[in-house]
This record gives sequence, structure tokens and C-alpha cells, in this order.
Amino acid sequence: MELERKENGWKFHPYIPGALVINVGDTLQILSNRKYKSAEHRVRTTSTQSRVSIPIFTIPKPTEIIGPLPHLVDKEGTCFREFVFQDYMTNFFSNAHEGKKSLDFAMLP
Repeated sequence: MELERKENGWKFHPYIPGALVINVGDTLQILSNRKYKSAEHRVRTTSTQSRVSIPIFTIPKPTEIIGPLPHLVDKEGTCFREFVFQDYMTNFFSNAHEGKKSLDFAMLP
């Protein structure tokens, strides 16, 4: 069973036989200008159902400058700034286990 954090607590997503669940990270949320939203999530296992997880991490080079892709910025603009990816990762690991706080680093003032 997958759990997703919402403002008022955790939302349960029941098991669906044969389903494929894909969780995207903060970097894709920034690059897509919020078209894809990263989710803070947890998984609760049971003794009666098997589960397979295959985490795949793809990240930019530490020196890469990232921000919303220009063709995904609409007329309302964006709330994310461009930044060096290593600076984001340094911030991310300094805010470990503080929910989505790491996204604040990428927000425009």
C-alpha cells in the first residue's frame, strides 16, 4: 500500500493488481514547471502481498544549471529559478526528512 503525504495527513492508495506506480522526484517537478509533481511518499508492506520496487535515479551532472524548460513555461510564468544542481543537492541533504522543504530552495522569491 502506497501512502502520499497531503496537507491534512497521509492519503492511502490501495493495491491494484498489475498496477505500475511511478513516483517522480523534485528535479522533474522543477524541469516540468509543475506539470509533473513530486510526491513525498511511504510504502507500507503486508505479510500477505508481495511487492517489487525498482528505484531508478537519474540526475544531472553536479555542475549542470537546471530550471524550468522554456517550452513548458506558460503565460503565467514559473515559480522556479535556475540554479546549479549541486547547490540544490547540498540543500536537499541538509533538509533530510523535512518533507518537501527542499523545493523551497528552487522557488523564486
